[in-house]
Amino acid sequence: MAQIPPKPWPTGEAEQLEPLVRRVLAPNPSPYTYTGTQTYVVGQSEGPDCAVIDPGPAQEAHLDAIEAAVDGRRILAIMCTHTHRDHSPAAAPLARRTGAPIVGCSPLVMSTEMPRLDESFDTTYAPDRVLEDGEAMTGTGWTLTAVATPGHTSNHLCFALEESGALFTGDHVMGWSTSVVVPPDGDMGAYLASLDKLLAREDSVYHSAHGAAITKPRQLVRGMIGHRRQRENQILRLLGEEARAVGEFIPAMYKGLDQRLVPAAEMSVTAHLIDLERRGLVARGEEAGVEIWRGA
Repeated sequence: MAQIPPKPWPTGEAEQLEPLVRRVLAPNPSPYTYTGTQTYVVGQSEGPDCAVIDPGPAQEAHLDAIEAAVDGRRILAIMCTHTHRDHSPAAAPLARRTGAPIVGCSPLVMSTEMPRLDESFDTTYAPDRVLEDGEAMTGTGWTLTAVATPGHTSNHLCFALEESGALFTGDHVMGWSTSVVVPPDGDMGAYLASLDKLLAREDSVYHSAHGAAITKPRQLVRGMIGHRRQRENQILRLLGEEARAVGEFIPAMYKGLDQRLVPAAEMSVTAHLIDLERRGLVARGEEAGVEIWRGA
C-alpha cells in the first residue's frame, strides 16, 4: 500500500492523460480511497461527444468539475465500474444535469451484518442499460468495451478503450493498493479468476479509480496474483500451528497495519478462508460462540 502523498492534490482539475482521456479527482480522500476517486472523461477534446467513467460521489463541486472537463460535449454514457458509494452516486445527479444515460454495471444492493467499510454500496444506482461482458459503447473516435471482472464486487466491470489500449480498472486493479474483497458479495476465487483474465489480455496501461496510471499492467497483475497466493500460504501455515478466529490472523499477517484498516484486513482474510473452505483446505467451527477456523 502506497503512502498518501502530501498535498496539494489535483482535486477538481481536468488532467489530460492521453489524447482521448481526461481525469478529474474527487474531493473524497480516505484510508480506503487514497487521494480520492478518479473520474475519467473519454473522447476527443474537440469532438462532439464523450463518456464519463466512475462519476464518483454526489458532491456538487465534483459534478461541476466533471462538467468543466466535459467542456460542452454531449455525454453519451455515464459508465460505472461498480456500485460502491465512492464510485456511482454522482451518476444520477449528473444524468439529471445533462440528460445522459447511465450505462455499465448491473445494480446491486447488499445488506450484511459484517463491519461496514467506507465503500458501502450505493442504493440509488439505477442504470438505463447494463453492459454484458464484451458489449461496447461507441462515440466519435472512441470505443469502450466492457470486461467483466467480478471479485471485488460481483457486478464489477472494467472498460477497455480500444483505440489506445488503455483499460479502466475501477477498483479491481488499483495504482496504490491491492483491492479489498469483502464477503458475502466479494469473492476471492472470482477475484483471482478475474486477475487471470486480465493477465491474458494485452492492455498497454491501466487507469484505475485510485492512484497513478499503471504503465506495466501485466507485471503488476502477476505480482498481485503472487501476493494473494502468499496470503493463502500464510493462512494455511498459521492454521497448521493452531485453530484461530479471524481477528487472530491479523497481527501475524499485517505487521504495522494502520488500525483504521484492521476491518478491511479481517474481511480480506475472511474472503481467503471462504475460498479455501470451498476448495476443501480449511474448515470452520465454533468455540464459546466465536467462529473458529482450522486446517481441514
